[in-house]
Amino acid sequence: MNWWEILTVTLTLKILFFMAGLPIFLCFILIVGGTVLILFGSTGYGMFVNSLYTTGATEALTSVPLFVMMGEVLMRSGSIDVLFNAIDKLIGRLRGRQYHMTLALSAIVGAPAGSGIAVAAMLGRSVMGSMLKRGYDPALTSGTIMAGAMLAPIIPPSVVAIIIGTLADVSIADLLLAGIIPGIILTIFYVGAVAWAVWRDPSLAPEEVYVERTGREKLRAVMELVPFSIIIFVSIGLIMFDFATPSEAAALGVLTSILEGVYRKAFTWKSFFDAAGESAVLSAVILIIMATAVLFGQILAYTGAIQELGKLAGSLNQSPLVIFILMMVVPFILCMFVDQIALMLVLIPIFEPVIKSVPFDPVWFYMQFLITMVVASIMPPFGYFIFALKAAVPNVTLSVIYRGAWLFVGVSIAGIALFTVWPDTITWLPRALK
Repeated sequence: MNWWEILTVTLTLKILFFMAGLPIFLCFILIVGGTVLILFGSTGYGMFVNSLYTTGATEALTSVPLFVMMGEVLMRSGSIDVLFNAIDKLIGRLRGRQYHMTLALSAIVGAPAGSGIAVAAMLGRSVMGSMLKRGYDPALTSGTIMAGAMLAPIIPPSVVAIIIGTLADVSIADLLLAGIIPGIILTIFYVGAVAWAVWRDPSLAPEEVYVERTGREKLRAVMELVPFSIIIFVSIGLIMFDFATPSEAAALGVLTSILEGVYRKAFTWKSFFDAAGESAVLSAVILIIMATAVLFGQILAYTGAIQELGKLAGSLNQSPLVIFILMMVVPFILCMFVDQIALMLVLIPIFEPVIKSVPFDPVWFYMQFLITMVVASIMPPFGYFIFALKAAVPNVTLSVIYRGAWLFVGVSIAGIALFTVWPDTITWLPRALK
């Protein structure tokens, strides 16, 4: 078989298997393992074992289970309720303040959580019900929650960014830092979009009785944020100032999240072991998927697909901007149907020769790639953040959630355009801290 035939068949089978609902790791094992056996016979078993070993021995990936563990510990210790109450006391008199509180909470919680699906489900369960009872618009509430969930994979520490950096051989520290400014800008965009929507139609936000907080209450709220701020500094700040590697910062993040639970007398051994078990299972699945992705990259190299794709990109008489847009359209369409991790494991080996031949700054390109995948995750009708939220709030119809998503899809695309016109919004911080 020619390289393009192998590539077409494997990609088609992967998409079909994903849409059939098979677990992602099983899809990769069946398709990549079957391709290896067809091409190499029994010697392919050695390649598969070698890819497992190579992936498992990759030092940078030790941060993945640790960051997952940190998020699980915080989720199970009740830290989210403490944060929500503190933010409630600090946000002043503002029409639609619950929308803004949700976005602020998402920006803070998204850092340790790292998973957009987890944030969408958590906010759906914890804040959406109370907002609807107070008279907030169901569509805009749904959109605000999904917008907040989009920040989780962008704002560091991001497990998705770590996986991208490992697969694409890009500095993980640079990718993590590259998400800070875009994450802040997108948060401001979302706040502005909510403020505009409420100004345009005041019925979207009810008149609430605002309770003026005393200076002592506000000071207490700030103090309640201090332990969480320490966790964020330990897990991100130490990387920013080059005091720790991502793996070391992740380990310290787990320790400080445990100490935060002990400090609030919310730590229990049951919640600790539950968090450890959940992070171990998720991390094992991620490593298996990545091992098969490494093997898939080896198949592409063996068949000549990587070299031919690089030549094809070099032969296109198009500007780098046109090539970039075309490369972003692919994940934007596919990520409506396919999980982010699964999609990037398929596309990164294909994109690599194109990025080198154009060339693009890899940190800028892959952060844009990540943001594009995240935006596609709330794109009606198939964005899977939509279904995560729907599962958390079954009494809200899909049509309502769809209506709420469109505003934030448009605002996010405007953000991507901004990062394209001014790439320094992504690349400046990693360069400045080197």
